Amino acid sequence: MIRLLKGDRGGQIFMFLLMVAAVAVPVMNLLLPDTHPLHISTFTVTLLGKYLAYALLALSVDLVWGYMGILSLGHGAFFALGGYAMGMYLMLQIGDRGVYGNPDLPDFMVFLNWKEIPWFWHGFDNFWFAMIMVALVPGLLAFIFGALAFRSRVTGVYLSIITQALTYALLLAFFRNEMGFGGNNGLTDFKDILGFSLQADNTRIALFIASAVALGLGYLSCRAIVISRLGKVAVAIRDSEDRVRFIGYRVDRVKLAIFTFSAVLAGVAGALYVPQVGIINPGEFAPLRSIELVIWVAIGGRNTLYGAVLGAFLVNYSKTYLTGAFPEIWLFALGALFVLVTLYLPRGIVGLFKRKEANT
Repeated sequence: MIRLLKGDRGGQIFMFLLMVAAVAVPVMNLLLPDTHPLHISTFTVTLLGKYLAYALLALSVDLVWGYMGILSLGHGAFFALGGYAMGMYLMLQIGDRGVYGNPDLPDFMVFLNWKEIPWFWHGFDNFWFAMIMVALVPGLLAFIFGALAFRSRVTGVYLSIITQALTYALLLAFFRNEMGFGGNNGLTDFKDILGFSLQADNTRIALFIASAVALGLGYLSCRAIVISRLGKVAVAIRDSEDRVRFIGYRVDRVKLAIFTFSAVLAGVAGALYVPQVGIINPGEFAPLRSIELVIWVAIGGRNTLYGAVLGAFLVNYSKTYLTGAFPEIWLFALGALFVLVTLYLPRGIVGLFKRKEANT
């Protein structure tokens, strides 16, 4: 880890704060009484865990956008697919505790008068199988999509539009009841995970720690790619793709490798998100959600990794506060923040701190 973070001052600070939070938050929730001023409620723990999942998603976007120049407006699709894989596992853990008491079929299938579980649900009653699907399904989709797009040399705004079309197509498909994923309502009413109640404080803490560990490992993995030869080639492709292709590199393969890995990261983020929020529905495929991810990275500062994490936390905390205090102006505030950053902080908030360091 020390070697990976060498020369990455922002990353060192981020990893330190993440390790402190992974220890301090459980202690302040479980060991301090409710009346203690430093006590953190279980609701806040869940909220922080959701932010960590979002931060991992932002990392995946920064990897392909900040370091390879691919503005993906479809990463919300990979996030949602990972979430659905986890949601399918959690639905099958409900058993006969559902509204209709059917031990074999989820409630929405009973409501739709289905007689047996679809073939593509088989295996999701096993946690290990679900975890494989969390990575495999988004990764496979990204691999197939990327192989077709990058080999055809689709770049720039055209690639962004195609990625957005991909997530919109999935949105329309998952809205259909006959697809077998809960239709408009999606998957919800989860009871437990690995035999532990999702409502228990200890389970919420475990999910928070799992999210922190996943974010830390995700950051180190992205950092390892960035400082490797593959990462240097990716940056060269971002700056001048034609020159990189001219000197003999297989540009499409480099793009495909990093794009697929970023999709797997997004799928893992979705899997961590679902048990903490308790629902996954087709709304996660909405193109607006994918655009919002780009805003997180732009505000925090792309091409830094830790800037993407900062942007995810800042925007989502602001969203939580403003939607409660000023629900009418939330979208206007987000738009204004994005415009201001674009005009005056093209390198994001992190770029402002870097500028101050350079001047001192």
